[in-house]
Amino acid sequence: MPSSEIFNVTIPTDREIVVTRVFNAPRHLVFEAWTNPQYLPLWMLGPDGWTMPVCEMDLRPGGSWHFVWRHSNGQEMEMRGEYREVKPPERVVSSESWGPDWPETLNTVVFSEHAGKTTATVTLLYPSKEARDAALKTGMKQGMALSYDRLENYLSSLSV
Repeated sequence: MPSSEIFNVTIPTDREIVVTRVFNAPRHLVFEAWTNPQYLPLWMLGPDGWTMPVCEMDLRPGGSWHFVWRHSNGQEMEMRGEYREVKPPERVVSSESWGPDWPETLNTVVFSEHAGKTTATVTLLYPSKEARDAALKTGMKQGMALSYDRLENYLSSLSV
């Protein structure tokens, strides 16, 4: 399958980024790996050299989440947000904040299954075109692609 059919990033409006990724696993497994703090630090790491020492998730509407990544050189990044909607294994909607230098986004993840494969569609809604464009310049596409490849590898290890 061509990589554009497995991982694709589009900008359908001035304020949105939509990322789709097809995983060779059933929806309930993808949802569990995406929403369980036991599994998320195994794959949501971006480029090599990063770990996720903090992964706190209260997966319910009104519940908060907090992630901290640490690079082998000591650099840290953190983000946090609040769950607005949780509908296992179909959908998660949450806010996301990287801190005062970045505006808050609204992220919607929809999981759909067809023929044993799951498509995760992530829609990131920014407050402005400028904020969206700034996010695109951070290398987020490459980091997401690497993380999703790790998730695919993790999921394939479960179906042995």
